[in-house]
Amino acid sequence: MSATGQDTPRRLISADKVEGTTVYNRAGEHLGTIETLMIDKVSGRVAFAVMAFGGFLGIGESQHPLPWSVLTYDTGLGGYVVDLTQDQLKGAPSYAPAEDMDLSDTQGRRVYDYYKAEPFWLDNP
Repeated sequence: MSATGQDTPRRLISADKVEGTTVYNRAGEHLGTIETLMIDKVSGRVAFAVMAFGGFLGIGESQHPLPWSVLTYDTGLGGYVVDLTQDQLKGAPSYAPAEDMDLSDTQGRRVYDYYKAEPFWLDNP
């Protein structure tokens, strides 16, 4: 099975298959790759996909938490698509890979506000 799960008709995918998947913008430009998923321990819902952006060989790279709800999987591209330009991404909430960002409170709200997405804790499953 590929890292994107393209060769399977199943709707569900394991988190380790999502990690490493490419993220594109609507113009088809490569923005980064999914590093990890942040899952709410209480509801079990995916809250964020943390995307690695920029840098070269890990140097100068930043981590961008994206609300899971703003990503759409595109089977043609074999990756996730987000309605965001590279310039908008540069102004988005981010942190250095070595930082331990707590996305469960104020920082998480800031991310949802930036992307104008309804927070997962308000979303009806």
